[in-house]
Amino acid sequence: MAVAPGRDALIQLPDAALEAACELDRYRASGPGGQHRNKTESAVRLRHLATGVTVHADDSRSQAENRALAVRRLREALALEVRQPIDLDGWAPSPRLRALVDGGVARLGERTRRTTDYLLGFAELLDLFVAVGAEVGAAAARLGISTGACSRLLLVDDHTSRTVNRLRGERGLRLLR
Repeated sequence: MAVAPGRDALIQLPDAALEAACELDRYRASGPGGQHRNKTESAVRLRHLATGVTVHADDSRSQAENRALAVRRLREALALEVRQPIDLDGWAPSPRLRALVDGGVARLGERTRRTTDYLLGFAELLDLFVAVGAEVGAAAARLGISTGACSRLLLVDDHTSRTVNRLRGERGLRLLR
């Protein structure tokens, strides 16, 4: 688990500035794509230098599309992997986290989960989750919601589920389903 001051500022950086803070590798990807797939170095790997977070994209035959996708994935990975320590004494959720919690999972479609506000709110939720020892009930109590609602929010998609279960596994806790 990486800890980096300014994670929220990193998530909010414009694409070009975020990419500039990374080491960029271009390579030939294997897999489907026909005869053109292995003729160009269209796959992209970004490694954020300050945090060490690495992402890749090889979904398209276009390097430009893969770069844009890798930057988006990096933004998401920063929110999921980089933790900011919080002091629980006097802690209160930010307006972003409060909006995320109050909205519930019903409105969290794929487009919503790509927005900066969602990523910042979810990063804060994970910070709280870590601060309370990865206990769903303790996080729910701090947020004023039920444990079921908190669990549904934490397990909203495969990426978040893997992160939450990794955090629980590191503490010897039972994985969530």
